[in-house]
This record gives sequence, structure tokens and C-alpha cells, in this order.
Amino acid sequence: MESQASNLGPSGKAARVRSMFAEIAPRYDFLNHALSLNIDKRWRRLVVKRVVDQLQRPDALALDLCCGTADLSIELGALAPTFGVDFCHPMLQIGVKKVRRAALPIELIEGDALNVPFADSMFDVVTVAFGLRNVDEPESGLREIYRLLKPGGRCVVLEFSHPQLPVFRNLFHFYFTRLLPRIGRAVSGSSFAYQYLPDSVQAFPGQRELAELMRTVGFSDVRYYNLFGGVASLHRGDK
Repeated sequence: MESQASNLGPSGKAARVRSMFAEIAPRYDFLNHALSLNIDKRWRRLVVKRVVDQLQRPDALALDLCCGTADLSIELGALAPTFGVDFCHPMLQIGVKKVRRAALPIELIEGDALNVPFADSMFDVVTVAFGLRNVDEPESGLREIYRLLKPGGRCVVLEFSHPQLPVFRNLFHFYFTRLLPRIGRAVSGSSFAYQYLPDSVQAFPGQRELAELMRTVGFSDVRYYNLFGGVASLHRGDK
């Protein structure tokens, strides 16, 4: 099921990012899995492992922000009723088809991650996978997540990050900045999307900085885990 939130009002970065995802939506899943050698699927399952206890509570609810084509929403929906929110309509259209095939209690909503149309303290779990760096203000995004969580609820952020080992960092940098944009452009037809990816990762806070930002917003018991040598990181925090 899909519904819409009006008055999204994207400006600046948000408008460009939404247009970019609309352009690459038809090839998004294929490229995600192919360019990561399917590692992205394993990373999403790690997100779910961090919230299993919360989703086993009576009447538990999950929210997947920046849900894209609903891969993580479907993983969460296997454990508890889940809402997915994204501001890119073509991505959600693909997600809706996948949700119908999965036949799980999932509703996808077109909306803004900085102004989510739900009441305070509504969700036991809020996740965001590869989406926080795309919002205009990551700190505002974290504050919105904090607002939406019930006391005792958990936030998990999965995001590309900064590799820690120098040799690995150099190899990853070459792949991410030289090879990936060319491959992505050839397959998706977008000259912007796969150059934006390494640029946005470079501009996003590193692992420690993001953990500190979560603490500043109010999250407790904040921890992070490097994945694949720090190519990505998984941050969790409780309300």
C-alpha cells in the first residue's frame, strides 16, 4: 500500500537528490547488489539483528526512513508491522510491487525524512539505511528519529563510511572515486548519481563524529560497528 504526504517542499540538495533517484530507480536494485557483490544484503540483515528484541515486544512498530525500494522494510516487516517512508515516488513504486509480492504488513508512504507524518513516540524501531547522508541536515534527521521513537526504542543507522586501514582505504578510494562512477554511469545512464555517491560519503561525518552527533541529539548507549573494514558502519542508539 502506498500513501502520500503533501507539502514536501524539497529545496537545494533535497530536490537534486530526489531527481537523481527518480532517474536511476529502474536500475537501482540491480546496481546496488552488483556493485556491492551482494554485500549490501548482508549489511541490511545485520541491521535487523540489532533490533530483534525491540520488534518482539507486543504491538511493536517499525519505521524505515529513506526506504527506497523497500529492501530493509521487507526484512523488518517479517518481524513486525512496518512503515517505510521515502520522498522519491519512482523508488516507492518499485517498493510497492516488492511489498505486495512479500505479502507482509508493510505500508509505504511518500514523505520527507525531516518532517515525518507520524506522532511523537510511536515506534519501537526506526532505521535508515544509506539515506542519512542524503538529507539536507543529518542532525535534524536524527532529531526527527528521536522524536518518533518510543522511550526504550532503538535507532539504527547503516551508512557508507570511512575505511580505517590505510592500504584498504587507498584501494577503496580508487574503486569508489574512479571505477564505480564509470560503471554506474554506463549501466544507469546517469552522469550525476554515481559521482554524487563518493562525494556525499566524503562529506558525511565519520564513524566517531556520527556517534557523537547521536549523543548530542539525546541517544543513549550509542555504539558503532565497522563493516568491511569501515567501508560502511552501523550505528545504534536508544531513546
